[in-house]
Amino acid sequence: MDLSTPPSAFSSPTGIAHRASGHELAATPLRIAIADDHAVVRSGYRRLLELDERMQIVAVFGDGESAYHWLSSHAADVLILDLSMPGRGGLATLQRLRRRVPQLRVLIFTMHESADLAAQALRIGASGYITKSSPPETLIAAVHGVIAGEQPVSADVARMLAASTHKSDTLHNALSPREFEIFLLLARGQSVEQIAASRWLSMKTIANYQTAIRQKTGLGSSLDMYRYAEAHGLLPSPDAGAN
Repeated sequence: MDLSTPPSAFSSPTGIAHRASGHELAATPLRIAIADDHAVVRSGYRRLLELDERMQIVAVFGDGESAYHWLSSHAADVLILDLSMPGRGGLATLQRLRRRVPQLRVLIFTMHESADLAAQALRIGASGYITKSSPPETLIAAVHGVIAGEQPVSADVARMLAASTHKSDTLHNALSPREFEIFLLLARGQSVEQIAASRWLSMKTIANYQTAIRQKTGLGSSLDMYRYAEAHGLLPSPDAGAN
């Protein structure tokens, strides 16, 4: 990829195409942090971003909790954040960081090609939403976009948002970010025990979340949750991988 050319276009949540700001090379590179639970993904995208001399990777994390604690006391301009991670997932980490470090731009970078999930992340305070199926240069353009004050969304999700019949009264919008993440895991067939282990929480805590989810949504079983999540495009496609 030739980084001497302008970054490729991405789309806004309204489906309008934009280009990342063509600002001149800054004396101080942009400070970028990456949080993703897959080491290969972290390594690959770190190398990609460092091809741009305007960027410096200052920290990488394998979970949201580590990212939250480091960013609470260290400076970064942009956090590139996955949604599916052990411990506190991406949405809960995003919400906590928005309260603790409001000036930090958080760019969601995920396999989830879902208008509803993107809408929830943007509502919580994400600076942008890019899917991992996007061309590599889209991520670079999005980083520059959020610095320029834009809210980049990858074209695949932007099209879904533009065509979506998303309503604020859908059942899952009653859930907190933490409950929503637990809901998605239950919908994918994970047991209370499996979720407790992956999220570093007690089985009792997860069971309490499960009860709250059932009460708020009226979905009584994991099968009901799966059917609902599938119908609303909340689950990754079968060929999206496990990132």
